[in-house]
Amino acid sequence: MARVEVSTNRPYHLVIFGASGFTGQFVAEEVARTASEVPGGSLKWAVAGRSRQKLEKVLEQAAGVLSKPELRTEVDILVADVGEPDSLAAMCKQAVIVLNCVGPYRFYGEPVVKACVENGAHHIDICGEPQFLEGMQFKYNSQAADSGVYVIGSCGFDSIPADMGVVFTRDQFMGTLTTVESFLTVSTGPDGGCIHDGTWQSAIYGFADGQKLLSLRRKFNHKPLPTVGSKLKRRGMLFFSNEIQQYTVPFMGSDPSVVKRSQRFMVEEHQASQVQYGAYAGVGGVVSVAKLIFAGMMFWLLVKFSFGRNLLIKYPELFTFGTFSKAGPSRKQMDGTSFQFTFCGEGYSEDQDPSKGNPNGKIRVLVQGPEPGYVATPIAMVQAALTMLNEPSSLPKKGGVYTPGAAFAKTTLIDRLNKHGIQFSVM
Repeated sequence: MARVEVSTNRPYHLVIFGASGFTGQFVAEEVARTASEVPGGSLKWAVAGRSRQKLEKVLEQAAGVLSKPELRTEVDILVADVGEPDSLAAMCKQAVIVLNCVGPYRFYGEPVVKACVENGAHHIDICGEPQFLEGMQFKYNSQAADSGVYVIGSCGFDSIPADMGVVFTRDQFMGTLTTVESFLTVSTGPDGGCIHDGTWQSAIYGFADGQKLLSLRRKFNHKPLPTVGSKLKRRGMLFFSNEIQQYTVPFMGSDPSVVKRSQRFMVEEHQASQVQYGAYAGVGGVVSVAKLIFAGMMFWLLVKFSFGRNLLIKYPELFTFGTFSKAGPSRKQMDGTSFQFTFCGEGYSEDQDPSKGNPNGKIRVLVQGPEPGYVATPIAMVQAALTMLNEPSSLPKKGGVYTPGAAFAKTTLIDRLNKHGIQFSVM
């Protein structure tokens, strides 16, 4: 069971590491916005990073945005650097939970996980990099379990809407759910939208290291999960989806791998039946498809070589038609952007034997929310942390490295998200 009490030796419920980064600043604002939602109604938290001056500016900005001048003086600042293990250890010893916002995680994530596990702090990140997420499970799961520490990855837009969306779909289906396909659409306002290039860099290095991920997965030596019902068929690389009425491609983020890890946990730990999962993203009409094909060809050509990766990193706007930028979206762009996941599930009704015949039941679920990267992600991350603080007895019985679905399936996280703008509903 999670240790969630603050004490003289561990004075902060939450420490936001990387609070001066592009995403971290919005996580800090969200923590300040929801600070009353902990046992006793008084959250004790701090911000951490390399530069005290930059962290002071983050608190100054949050104080202005939220009209909470007290943030300037009431929130402590801790100086810590991924390159200085002693500073990470000192930070982790003071926190019940570390919210790690420092990416790309493949370069900067492991020292923080290591420091948390060794110093008794729970760790939550917003990583969308399967190689890092699965690497941390392979390397630290046993040690985290022995230490009673929960390391919960991908607690942002990657991959709480998808992973908890599958959990919600399963829980709402009357019978045995066997397959789910999700279709993501993102809508922008008149000012358009974009994504900060930190996500772009993670994608570049992720594709470049694809073989390393395959090698890592072989080390787990997992047995294939048993399949109930017919096997879910993969769709093509580009197709018109009747579900969302637009051209669609396979979703290239961490959602499929995260959901599969959650399903393995459900099967092995709770003897549940596997829900097979396919993830897709809408790209729009013919013009959008043409842009995607061109950008995709350039990406695959350049990502194989170091000079090509350097070009992709240096000019994200050019190679993505403005989808990624070094400046990131403006607050006005974020206000006009939203996302929607459509989950289409199939399975066997309660009165039908899952081992016989074809699935005879269907369900459709929507998960909707605000701008994914810098509004929904902080909401998801902070509510995951508050769920840990409020409901330690509903978490898995022992520590370890977990996905959101594995960690939070028996909690009220979905109810909390519903109250904060990320809505789960049956159509």
